[in-house]
Amino acid sequence: MNPSDCQCIVTPTQMQAIDRRAIESLGVPDLTLMENAGRGIAEGVRDRIFDGNVSDKRIAIICGPGNNGGDGFVAGRYLTEMGATVTAFLTEKAATLTGDAKTNAERYRGMNQVIIEIAEGTEFPDFGDHDCLVDAIFGTGFHGQIEGTIARVIEAMNESGLPIVAIDTPSGLDNAAGALGVPSVYATHTMALACSKRGQWFWPGRMAVGELTTIDIGIPGEAVDAENVKLSLITEEYVAGALPQRPPDAHKGHFGKALIVGGSVGMSGAVIMAARAAMRTGLGLSYAAVPASLADLVDAGSIETVVRPLPEVRQRRCLATRSLGEILKLCESVEAVAIGPGLGTHHETQELVRRLIARRTKPTVLDADGLNACAADPSFFSSDNRVPLILTPHVGEMARLLGMDASEVAADREAIARRAAAQFACIVVMKGAPTFVSEPSGHVWLNPTGNCGMATGGSGDVLTGLIVSFLAQGAEPLTAALLGVFVHGAAGDLAAADLGGRSLVATDIIDALPEVLGHLGG
Repeated sequence: MNPSDCQCIVTPTQMQAIDRRAIESLGVPDLTLMENAGRGIAEGVRDRIFDGNVSDKRIAIICGPGNNGGDGFVAGRYLTEMGATVTAFLTEKAATLTGDAKTNAERYRGMNQVIIEIAEGTEFPDFGDHDCLVDAIFGTGFHGQIEGTIARVIEAMNESGLPIVAIDTPSGLDNAAGALGVPSVYATHTMALACSKRGQWFWPGRMAVGELTTIDIGIPGEAVDAENVKLSLITEEYVAGALPQRPPDAHKGHFGKALIVGGSVGMSGAVIMAARAAMRTGLGLSYAAVPASLADLVDAGSIETVVRPLPEVRQRRCLATRSLGEILKLCESVEAVAIGPGLGTHHETQELVRRLIARRTKPTVLDADGLNACAADPSFFSSDNRVPLILTPHVGEMARLLGMDASEVAADREAIARRAAAQFACIVVMKGAPTFVSEPSGHVWLNPTGNCGMATGGSGDVLTGLIVSFLAQGAEPLTAALLGVFVHGAAGDLAAADLGGRSLVATDIIDALPEVLGHLGG
């Protein structure tokens, strides 16, 4: 599986164009798409909410007047056939229904089912006697404010305490930007039709989505491909298939060697964490190039790492420019290099970084103070585009690289990642919630793993160790970045589930790596 095969994430406008292309150009009847959607939703409710059996379950489906409501009526039919007791509510008068929604409302009634209208002035429903609610009020094209009876219905749904399944998207969510209306449905499960939507992955909208799955409704792949969507999801399936292979008769040389250049007084831990993370991810051998006075600390902190003490700036305990020759020589014996963890910002160390980047000969990950060293003149990044470079900035570091205000970067990190990758002709890992990975062509991948507990010192150093490890094990630069961010976030999620997000520290992420990689088959 190639990165280009990962699931695409679309905007509402793109989804509308895909639907239209499938119907008008490829001849897929719109009623067929609605039928497939409703059946998929019913199967999802049965399997994900009720463990495969809806017999004797009471399910309320709250339908709006548009196509989302039509999907709900189809789901109601199938759930009824499966043995559930279904109550369909309609937020408008039934006489206002048109098109496919009207057709499927009539088909639902044809099963001797009743549609209860909850339009303005009618009796307000009581959801307390149900086992599950299905939100079929508004689809992905919704934007604006919800008021009146529908607002009261949504508030009642949220207050019910019942599982809520959203068809395609929670009502009230802006699926382009991720903004949430007041009120919005807070679903426990969202079953996106054909493709997940951009706003479902962005905060605060992600809070309302719950568990997100995607349902195939029969839209031909060519209808999606023609849209040339530039945002994709890093999936567990992709990561499991892309992990470097481990032959049973291998020795450590088969699994690569990596060099980590970093460390300064008070920040030796950054190198230690990067080196430990690299080894936990399957690396054959790690080297750490650090100031001589810190060598014993790093050696004790990561006992599997070969530590190389290097010349340092007198009394400053940071790397001196006269380390250049020794570092370049070390680079000859490794497959990948990471520069930055705990380096510090002394002007001589920064000059060393710039010279290393300009003369790099091996795939390189540049992080933290390594990025800051090049902020005044990022032209160093393109000194030799034949040698892969991966940048891993957070918002502040990216702002310095691009000469922007941090608030501008934070406002649209996806676009900024795309811009930086093109401008610097390299892979860019734009860290944040969520993290984005972009390549120079303009394609961006969104990472679904990770949590706020990972917003802690050292987490980025762990990520650097993961990416350089996958690089050294032979992964292509883009693949190494995608693997690194997904595994990093997954380990953070596992650690947070065990320890709680508030108590999470960076070394907990490292400790969780074996279980995550074992689950992925690595």
